[in-house]
Amino acid sequence: MNIERTTLPGIGVRQTFTTDQGRRIGIVEYQAGDRRDVVHDDPDDPDRMITLALTRSEATALATLLGFPEMVTLPN
Repeated sequence: MNIERTTLPGIGVRQTFTTDQGRRIGIVEYQAGDRRDVVHDDPDDPDRMITLALTRSEATALATLLGFPEMVTLPN
């Protein structure tokens, strides 16, 4: 699977991939680091991406639901 990384000047970075069904899905990570958006293509308009804005804690919860372990930062 190929992950396409696109720099969004003044915004951050978008990383997307194409599913087996031909749909694009990805994440926009903002420069401020406190926001991530889940994006996917609009089936009616291939040039448009639909956005679901998530806070850091919401993104962590979604990652947990998808089976990723929660990362904990330990003090030095």
